Amino acid sequence: MNTSRPLRIAMAGLGTVGGGVAEALAARAGELASRGGRALELVSVFARDRKKARKKELANIPWADDLAAMAKSDADVVVELIGGENGAALSLVEASLRAKKHVVTANKALLASHGTKLAALAEQNGVALKFEAAAAGGIPVVKALRESLIAHGVDAVRGILNGTCNYILTQMEATGRSFEDVLADAQKLGYAEADPELDVGGGDTAHKLSLLAGLAFGIAPDLKNITTQGIRHITPEDIRFAREFGYRIKLLGVARATPHGIDQRVQPAMVRLGTPLADVDGVFNAVRADAGAAGPFFFEGRGAGEAPTASAVVADLVDIARGSIGPVFGRPASALKAVSPAPPEARTSAFYLRFKVLDLPGVLADIARQLARCEVSIESMIQRGRGHGEAVSIVMITHECPQAAVERALNAIEGSDKVIGQPCMIPMEAG
Repeated sequence: MNTSRPLRIAMAGLGTVGGGVAEALAARAGELASRGGRALELVSVFARDRKKARKKELANIPWADDLAAMAKSDADVVVELIGGENGAALSLVEASLRAKKHVVTANKALLASHGTKLAALAEQNGVALKFEAAAAGGIPVVKALRESLIAHGVDAVRGILNGTCNYILTQMEATGRSFEDVLADAQKLGYAEADPELDVGGGDTAHKLSLLAGLAFGIAPDLKNITTQGIRHITPEDIRFAREFGYRIKLLGVARATPHGIDQRVQPAMVRLGTPLADVDGVFNAVRADAGAAGPFFFEGRGAGEAPTASAVVADLVDIARGSIGPVFGRPASALKAVSPAPPEARTSAFYLRFKVLDLPGVLADIARQLARCEVSIESMIQRGRGHGEAVSIVMITHECPQAAVERALNAIEGSDKVIGQPCMIPMEAG
């Protein structure tokens, strides 16, 4: 590594994050050079719309003619902020790595789909592929899992990885309003996209979880083995009952090592009030890593936005300036194992169950009978009656039991002509 000249940076994608990176590089040039051992110089940029107004720090930076030219330029590192799992982003990253250029990206979809292949390509060419900004915005959890929490290994990672969903659930609890009402407000405020499905359907969380699981367990990122459920079905009633039982509902990404394989899932979960994950509000993200004998570690911060994400990108650039390369996922790409998914019967927890039923004699007994038949026992219950024959909610918390057993009972209960709609099942998770 030649530290006598600046680290030359080319950047593709000049939106919110790209502007924040340019601003940080200019505003803190001296401090960053001191920390990296060499100056960090932005020498080339590219975006689809060249005429769009940009931050003043980008005004005098030369533009690349196209992405192919950027990959072939004399830059040392290419920052990819285009987004998307295929197309231009994938082509740029592959071409840059083959040209022996380091790459920094915030693109979780790209790495979730192609991470193992790109890690191997980076290692073959002796360059870095860094992605601190891809997993939880400004939270330095990638570095922690890759470098810090290695002495005792990691047993489980669970986290609030999508600020849009956390904002919606927080507002539903605070106001008592429905999911659809709060989502509309989140879209007006810019917290949710016009098409919010990737966020509220759990896909964005699954992308990030696949990267954290790869770092934690030495497995190849693998979306197809992540069970994914979003938050559209959560009602204000569920949130009120959760509070009454002493819990809050959070959309969690959970990856856990079991004796039978790796359990990976994205789903709403009940988290006990007063625990760190339960206390995370609004657009904030948080990750809890259970690091064996070292105990749990908790990371919280802004998971998106200009300054937090740009902070993570710049931190990766400083690492590269120092000469930090190393395996992308903490182990050589050839050592990353294919996921051995835990079977459904390995998933056990306590569960919150809500049934909407007709308030008629024998309904509760029928539900209890089906649960007992599947060996699901009840720890506590709330039932509030209305008028005879009207709809009423029955809500229960089970003792710890296999998820498969609960699902068998719910399938039977759902077939009753006294049960209205599909029962709601939410697992309990440590916070």
